[in-house]
Amino acid sequence: MRSVALSPEARTSALEAMGSTELDVLVIGGGVVGAGSALDAATRGLRVGLVEARDFASGTSSRSSKLIHGGLRYLEMLDFRLVAEALQERGLLIDRLAPHLVRPVPFIYPLQHRGWERLYAGTGVALYDTLGLLSRRARGVPHHRHLTRRGALKIVPALRPDSLVGALQYYDAQVDDARHTMFLARTAASYGAHIASRARVVGLLREGGRVTGAEVHDLESGDRIQVRAKQVINATGVWTDETQALAGERGKFHVRASKGIHLVVPRDRIRSDSGLILRTEKSVLFVIPWGRHWIIGTTDTDWELDKAHPAASASDIDYLLQHVNAVLEQPLSRDDVEGVYAGLRPLLAGESESTSKLSREHAVASPAPGLTVVAGGKYTTYRVMARDAVDQAVHSLDRKVPPSITENVPLLGAEGFSALRNGRAGLAERSGLHPERIEHLLGRYGSLIHEVLDLVAADPGLGEPLTGASDYLRAEVVYAASHEGARHLDDVLTRRTRISIETFDRGLRAVEDAAGLMGGVLGWSDEQRKREIEHYQGRVAAERESQRMPDDATADSARMGAPDVVPVA
Repeated sequence: MRSVALSPEARTSALEAMGSTELDVLVIGGGVVGAGSALDAATRGLRVGLVEARDFASGTSSRSSKLIHGGLRYLEMLDFRLVAEALQERGLLIDRLAPHLVRPVPFIYPLQHRGWERLYAGTGVALYDTLGLLSRRARGVPHHRHLTRRGALKIVPALRPDSLVGALQYYDAQVDDARHTMFLARTAASYGAHIASRARVVGLLREGGRVTGAEVHDLESGDRIQVRAKQVINATGVWTDETQALAGERGKFHVRASKGIHLVVPRDRIRSDSGLILRTEKSVLFVIPWGRHWIIGTTDTDWELDKAHPAASASDIDYLLQHVNAVLEQPLSRDDVEGVYAGLRPLLAGESESTSKLSREHAVASPAPGLTVVAGGKYTTYRVMARDAVDQAVHSLDRKVPPSITENVPLLGAEGFSALRNGRAGLAERSGLHPERIEHLLGRYGSLIHEVLDLVAADPGLGEPLTGASDYLRAEVVYAASHEGARHLDDVLTRRTRISIETFDRGLRAVEDAAGLMGGVLGWSDEQRKREIEHYQGRVAAERESQRMPDDATADSARMGAPDVVPVA
């Protein structure tokens, strides 16, 4: 399959095409479910458009725990179907769809009680493994094993000896969620979908009682575009109710937002060769390996404030530190925290007052002719959600539409990845880059690594580390703007890379170099470049201030001090 870039020119062409041709399906929302829906529809041979109000994955889909998993704790809720479905999707992603982006990761579950807990937890983990192996599509990750306390402490020396009597080790998988979502959108474009970020739906078009498209505001140019479509799919996550209201119809279900925050700390702060999963009084807590860092999370609290920029408060941060420190020999402090991020889960509203008990299942409905709504679910099951949404939408098309084939459609970068990884020493020698650097690039671009290396070959200066963020090459910033749809500094430092949470200064030392590189691709004036830098600095200041606030209300107020960047006209 030919690789298609989400270039500035491609965005312009996509908006022009959407404004001049009736689509079969218009998808609203560039998160994982929206991008997955666009790919599903495009690979069925449909004329497809996708519009996203901000950046791809800028909401929930860049702020998850970065896990591709069945949800071990859902077994306690006896939700075997959801777990089995998610484990099947985990196997597909590791083995076929995105082996360059999704990889197995081990976890240690410390046991605190002798006898009964090992039997109880061991039975649950054994069932978890069995459900994964029973899937006809899933490649098995390594099987779980039982550990003595001494055995567990060899793997995780950071644990306090008195915090466990033994342990279990099992495997799940992890992903850079924002990059995976972007790859979905880019793969959809390679199959013919018209894809545009920074294009906000401000109204739905109606003819009689039928939804026939959307009015789209191009936030970069200020233009308004009428996009006609036979079917519209609302895949806007926590904004589902607001988007649905544009149709003037009462929804068949409602979405409730639950906030989850995560901390990022350097790898050397916790001595361990494995991730951790810990029980809390409300749910579970993960300590997840993340390159040269750990991700610690998450919380699960109701959120009714700003959805675009959910804020982490001081009490949220203290909650996570308190629970992880309960088992660590060397406790973590605020000074150890490099990054903090908060995301919102789109949960189907129910009767329970506790968000941890609301449904992680998804739902699909048609509140009006021509409009399909999909919401809920888990990141891991995005492909199933997308398939179900497109199935619902195409019922009303005036022709027979083939069934979904996305279980057999690898994302860009997947094809040839394993062979390239085996030959990484040769890649390093030919490119002049260190083998560790090649390993890093393969895990971010897969077989598209050649497109990045071509930039370095043409301009060796792009093979140098980015100022202030040496884990990334300067070429990666250029590539993000030229091929990956990045429009603003925030897009690169927060989602195409993770510099905003992987450096103690939150990426402030990288802004000048990154803005200069991006500006060269996007044609920024000096004024726009200055505006981008000032906006990013303001955003970091607002987030830091919010993280000192005692509660949600004050944290939200502080975070709102930095509005979204607006292009210079």
